[in-house]
Amino acid sequence: MSRESRPVWRRRERSPGDKPRVIIVGAGIGGLSTGCYAQMSGAETRVFERHVLPGGCCTAWSRQGFVFDYCIEWLTGTGSGNDANRVWRELGALDGKTIANFEMFNTVVDDAGRAVTFYNDPDRLEKHLLEISPVDARPIRAFCRDLRRFIGINHYPFITPPPLRTPREKLAELRVILPDFLLFWRTAVTRMERFSDRFQDPLLRRAFPFIFFQDHEVFPLLPYLFNMASAHHRNAGFPQGGSLGLARSVEERYTSLGGRVDYRTRVARVLVENDRAVGVELRGGERHYADHVVSACDGYTTIHGLLDGRYTSPRVDKLFRMMDRPELVYSGVVSAFVGLKGEFDPAERHSTTYLLSDEDSAALPSVLQKSMVVQLRSRYSDGFAPPGKSVVHCTYFSDYAYWKDLRRTDRKAYWARKQEVADFVRAFLERHHPGIAETIEVIDVASPTTTERYTGVRGGSILGWKSFTDADDVITELINKDRMRLPSLRGFSLAGQWFGGGSLIRAAASGRFVTQFICQELGLEFRAWESGGTEPWHPGKLGRLPQLEQRGVR
Repeated sequence: MSRESRPVWRRRERSPGDKPRVIIVGAGIGGLSTGCYAQMSGAETRVFERHVLPGGCCTAWSRQGFVFDYCIEWLTGTGSGNDANRVWRELGALDGKTIANFEMFNTVVDDAGRAVTFYNDPDRLEKHLLEISPVDARPIRAFCRDLRRFIGINHYPFITPPPLRTPREKLAELRVILPDFLLFWRTAVTRMERFSDRFQDPLLRRAFPFIFFQDHEVFPLLPYLFNMASAHHRNAGFPQGGSLGLARSVEERYTSLGGRVDYRTRVARVLVENDRAVGVELRGGERHYADHVVSACDGYTTIHGLLDGRYTSPRVDKLFRMMDRPELVYSGVVSAFVGLKGEFDPAERHSTTYLLSDEDSAALPSVLQKSMVVQLRSRYSDGFAPPGKSVVHCTYFSDYAYWKDLRRTDRKAYWARKQEVADFVRAFLERHHPGIAETIEVIDVASPTTTERYTGVRGGSILGWKSFTDADDVITELINKDRMRLPSLRGFSLAGQWFGGGSLIRAAASGRFVTQFICQELGLEFRAWESGGTEPWHPGKLGRLPQLEQRGVR
């Protein structure tokens, strides 16, 4: 959108009957969610977004007719009858879409070729694990027993922030939590790595931490059991259209409510007068004024860029001092998307984590966990590959600093390392699927620095803060005590993954939460309702997709 066609929100004195104006920085899921709920509650909003697409890290790009879907591996809330699904329905995220559900969460294959599949059905899982290692019957049965108990729990606290919950809501939550409090407590304090050490079989001991594709290292048992139980209920599926499809649907919901997104529009700073945010200044000097400003972009950029480090809080300072602690922040990710002629056998597993040998690990640039995930992404949704073709996504955790320094100091070496990733992936797939190399049409490699430049997320950390850590505790305090604000700056709120937690449902819920706090300040009644859209979704709704680094990797 050109500057000439962009209306300017000028300074005004708000009169009775005027809708309060809210400016939102960032059209990721947190920002769009904030916009939707603010529009439903009677505010006039607009979103400023530096990119040409909505979604932030929830994105995709194209190459040679293939769609490379980058973010979602599973989405909490795809099933009906729970509050996570209610949030997505209010945001229109699932309107008209089919959902792909899988009977297994993941398969893990070790470097000797032994494999274990983590079925979501506890009976099938228990039988399969006992066949692999009868001597590990005790931890196997303990894990499956807990999984059965989690399957009976339906608790998704994404509707009202704790400080605003009514006594009735608090009582309802207690009724859900108290009967299983000891289960929650025990599985929340038992680290997966400690539990997996109980297995005698080396495959099971190594594989259990990779149920969620990568090793999340600090996770306790609880999230594994919770998400496998959700998948068993068909509440952790993959929505048609994938990551960008989800963002496009929320964008459509937002604009249908009267909201406006200005793309290719970079906010340079938040305007502050007398310790109150009064608007934003865009790159180039154009100023827009509002009654409230919400930053839903990268967290570090918000504090040290948009606010120039002048406004913060003890909790925010504590949170961002943690960015240098790798046990609290997810590493960057290297992604290699492979476009193929032909289709995979339907019997092939949709997702497999391969535990790499020392030789393979040495050949894969900056691999952190000696593992690589291979997913048949065209199995997840239609539209990701042209008819008769397939997309494979290979990914691994990698060191952002390695790629950043390489790109800054030696661009030729940077591209050479990306080519090494492509060559490794080609040879690895050929080893496990003989003949596949001849069908490869394109390999596209994205490094953590690609992610940072494409989405603006600091360190290329698409997942942000790790849950069940000290960082998660600080985020809880930001919501419950600071109400997603900076105490020294009025008229300003924080949303998105860096201030609401690192998952899509938590990013979406952060928009719902922050809007409820804003409504209190602006004298609005918070309102929300499901969109009710029924028109079937189709791949054309993704719109025109950009390409990333134009050289690509062939």
